[in-house]
Amino acid sequence: MSSSIDDIPGLIRIENTPQEQAIGLAASYTPGPSPFVTVEEYIDAPPQAVHAYLSDIRNLDEFTYSTRAFQPVEGKPGLYEGRDPLAHPDTKIFMRVESDPSALTVDMHCAWDQGEELWMVYLHRIVDARTVLGKPGSVVLWTNSRHPYYDKNPFPELAPTPERPWVGDFWDIFAAAHALELQNLKRILEHRHGGGAA
Repeated sequence: MSSSIDDIPGLIRIENTPQEQAIGLAASYTPGPSPFVTVEEYIDAPPQAVHAYLSDIRNLDEFTYSTRAFQPVEGKPGLYEGRDPLAHPDTKIFMRVESDPSALTVDMHCAWDQGEELWMVYLHRIVDARTVLGKPGSVVLWTNSRHPYYDKNPFPELAPTPERPWVGDFWDIFAAAHALELQNLKRILEHRHGGGAA
C-alpha cells in the first residue's frame, strides 16, 4: 500500500459510495442464481505483482467494498480479525489467507462473527496473460461457492444485533459485488504499475 488510492477514479468503496447506491450498481450486473460465483478480469500488471498484492491482507482495505482493518488474532497464527460494516458497523470478519506464489493462487478463508469455522472461501487464481491471451499482464479468476451456511446463520448468537442482515442475504448480488471489487483491484494495480505488465 505504497501510494494513496484517493486519486484513482471510479473506485467503488464504502467510503465514497453509499450502500444503497452500491447495491443498485451491483444489481445491474447480477446474473441468474447459481451455486457458484466466478468473476474474471484482465489486469495490465505482472502476475507476481498481482499475486503479492492479493496475498497481503492489508490490501483488502483498498480494493474491497467494505472489509477493513484486519489485525492478527493473538494466539492464533495466520488468523486475522477485521470488520465488515456492510450489514452492520460492528460486524466482525475473520480471515486466513493461503497463498502459493509458485502456483499464483490466493485463497481467502473467512467468516462473519467467529474465527473457528472459516466457511466462506474465496479462491483466486492469477494466470500469466501471455499464456492465455498472448500479451503481457494477468488474468484473475475469482470464485466463491454457495456453502449451506449462506442460507442460515449457524451462529446467530454472535451477531452484533439480531436484526442484522446475514451475509447470505446478499448472495444474489455476489457476482456483481465481486465484479465491482475486481474492477477496483484492476484500477489500483494498473495505476500502481502504470499499465506496464511486462
